Amino acid sequence: MSVRDLADYPWDAVVPYRDRASAHPGGLVDLSIGSPVDETPRIIREALAAATEAHSYPATVGTTQLRRAIADWFARRRGVPALTEANVLPTIGSKELVALLPTLLGLGAGDVVVHPRAAYPTYEVGAVVVGATPVAADDPAEWPEGTRLVWLNSPGNPDGRVLDVASLRAAVQRARELGAVIAGDECYAELGWDAPWDTAPVPSVLDPRVTDGDLTGVLSVYSLSKQSNLAGYRAAFVAGDADVIAALLTARKHLGLMPPAPVQHAMAVALGDDEHVAQQKERYRARRALLRPALESAGFRVDASEAGLYLWATEGRDAWESMGRLADLGILAGPGVFYGPHFPQHIRLSLTATDERIAAAADRLRSGS
Repeated sequence: MSVRDLADYPWDAVVPYRDRASAHPGGLVDLSIGSPVDETPRIIREALAAATEAHSYPATVGTTQLRRAIADWFARRRGVPALTEANVLPTIGSKELVALLPTLLGLGAGDVVVHPRAAYPTYEVGAVVVGATPVAADDPAEWPEGTRLVWLNSPGNPDGRVLDVASLRAAVQRARELGAVIAGDECYAELGWDAPWDTAPVPSVLDPRVTDGDLTGVLSVYSLSKQSNLAGYRAAFVAGDADVIAALLTARKHLGLMPPAPVQHAMAVALGDDEHVAQQKERYRARRALLRPALESAGFRVDASEAGLYLWATEGRDAWESMGRLADLGILAGPGVFYGPHFPQHIRLSLTATDERIAAAADRLRSGS
């Protein structure tokens, strides 16, 4: 198989619902894609501007400043001490790394790539492109022989599910039994809402309580798109097993996957500033506090969603029917079928709309018009 075997881009199927929602007298409330709408913090924009004298090719491995900032951030924010510059690597956003990881690891026909049952579709895309077999399974006992890559996603997209330390340990142990690399997609880790994640940090797959200090075969993928409003910068990184990182670096050098130098500098500054992250989290907390009860008052049940950027909801009927009901209220969501075949009655609603648009959605859900 190859990229020519990929299905049509799924979001094209949402266009009629967007048109229907846009016809609402109060205008469209777009809670579908989850693209940040808030201002990129000034400290980061100024850092980007200060680094625009970038006449030389940037380093694929990342600047020393950036690699140190990533390692320091893991120690300070994720409870992962003792990472060195050899354990980290910047990427051009996280989606390219997710899509390309099977390629960069040399996977192919006969290999299995495991991903969650409710899953960001790019995990499957990366497997399909190299001819590997994608398998949706949350229980490590169900991961088959031949598995060479396991994707975890905590907090999950779309469902906001968090894997605790015991769950992560079991996953890492099973991956090692299979001889597989295990990668934790942790891009929403700063956005914990329900107990215990309202006060306790969401654990990383690299946490010493998970790995016993042995990072062999373990990777964590992270993005600054959500916590720092840097989706347009394509600012992300991967960290973990130094040998795997070295192999990824070699392949990425050959492929020319170099984050732009000004972005690397801006990333380093962003990673060193926790205040803007706390401010952004409060914006999302306030929006969630408005939207969730309004959604429930309209007859939806919110499942999981204890962390992350989305509400994973159902009213007990086909997701496309729920999409239509919301579209008549001028609200655009994402259907659960985009995230695998196991959730045909769920929809995903993003918190990435302005305060005014979230308030409008809440009013419409409560009033039914």
